[in-house]
Amino acid sequence: MGRNLQNGVRLRPVDLARGHGLSTQAVRNYEEAGILPAAGRTAHGYRTYTPLHAGALRAFLALVPGHGHRTAASIMRAVNEGAADEAFRLIDESHAQLLEDRRTLRAVESALRDLDPATVFEPVPSAPGGTFIGPLAGRLGIRPATLRAWERAGLVRPSRDARTGYRVYDESDVRDARLAHQLRRGGYLLEQIAPLIAQVRAAGGLEPLETALRDWHGRLSARARAMLTGAAELEAYLRERG
Repeated sequence: MGRNLQNGVRLRPVDLARGHGLSTQAVRNYEEAGILPAAGRTAHGYRTYTPLHAGALRAFLALVPGHGHRTAASIMRAVNEGAADEAFRLIDESHAQLLEDRRTLRAVESALRDLDPATVFEPVPSAPGGTFIGPLAGRLGIRPATLRAWERAGLVRPSRDARTGYRVYDESDVRDARLAHQLRRGGYLLEQIAPLIAQVRAAGGLEPLETALRDWHGRLSARARAMLTGAAELEAYLRERG
């Protein structure tokens, strides 16, 4: 290999790509996006990189699992532009989002502990294909306007009767309405209830939600650890930049 003044070693795009299972085009794309510092050029116009570029690539790839591609790219661009404080602000925002996700998870778990499954799944008077808004509201002891407000907040998603245009609540809608009702009685705000309802839907019900919650815990822990790994590689890159 040839030598240059920056850290001594001259690297080709393929040298950076090979160690990370990337294509040389990906390395060039990262440079063009500002994720890597600008490359040097040979007399014939070929790109040349240094160990500093290799450190930038390691830092970026380590940041992605914890912060996501877009934020990781923004962090690296800020560092390479000499705006370290902006990079730190972006990192702080990611940590704040992770903390908020943990709070949401705790709220979901707390809410589930307060639920009475027998009440959640207690039957209501039915119509063909589901239940209309009046009978459901009457059974819950609330006004139809409340169910419409919950619909606007995304807590319930009734379909419409093709002939009359009336709202029709199927079994899962009734479950979500009862769940929302109990949580509202427990003092939860609509914005706190929405993530829980979304988790119930994604899991396919309350029972499968227990597995989903364990997975959710695992994903948050993995993100937290990935952030630590990314921080270590970024710190190494910052030291190398001097």
